[in-house]
Amino acid sequence: MIDILDSHTHTLVSGHAYNTINEMVVAAQQKGLALLALTEHAPDMPGTCYDGYFYNLKILPRKRGQLWTLFGVELNILNRNGDVDLEEEAYKDLDVTIASIHPPCYHETDAEAHTEAYLNVMKKPYINIIGHPDDGRFPVDYKRLAESAKAYHKLLEVNSSSLAPTTFRLNARENYKEMLYWCRKYETPVIVNSDAHADFLVGEHRLAFELLEEEHFPRELVVNENLETYFSYVNFEPGNVK
Repeated sequence: MIDILDSHTHTLVSGHAYNTINEMVVAAQQKGLALLALTEHAPDMPGTCYDGYFYNLKILPRKRGQLWTLFGVELNILNRNGDVDLEEEAYKDLDVTIASIHPPCYHETDAEAHTEAYLNVMKKPYINIIGHPDDGRFPVDYKRLAESAKAYHKLLEVNSSSLAPTTFRLNARENYKEMLYWCRKYETPVIVNSDAHADFLVGEHRLAFELLEEEHFPRELVVNENLETYFSYVNFEPGNVK
């Protein structure tokens, strides 16, 4: 499979990452990527930035040499209603918006609540990607997840960091196998991301792509191969960049 983008990364601004914007950009350029998205944690994550940071991202250039450099947010899903920790006014103009469940910000305890949380957040406009829906601590109905992602035109993420030995998420590999089965059945596209919190991890998708190949997942359902397909899912419009 071809891999030309990484749409989920973090900088120092997120509070528990270790590099600057420029260092992450250099890493992406060295890896030969065509696109890098920097998606900082939203305000309810301990140690991250406040909402004003996201309003001001409009001042930054979206093209650095041949590299598209997008800016967005990883929202925290707060409850089964799909509420998130940033006002729509703050994220609707961002280039890419991810919504994820993180233990410090989410306290529902039953599987039906987890599934409802994902399904309800998918109904919101301007949210593009469901981040790492793989953690066994928050079991989910992957059939309904894949079906709804297709219906609401959202991307489901295969997060390579969740498959690494250093992950704190549980049973991600087996959970992804089930998710990919239903994505294949419903022809629901996925996106592979690094979730890099350090520059050397930018574009490091090997574990995720190995799993996709092992599961014989159709390459046409992986948006990493084509920028035009990717742009059709996110808020960013490349034609608006002068």
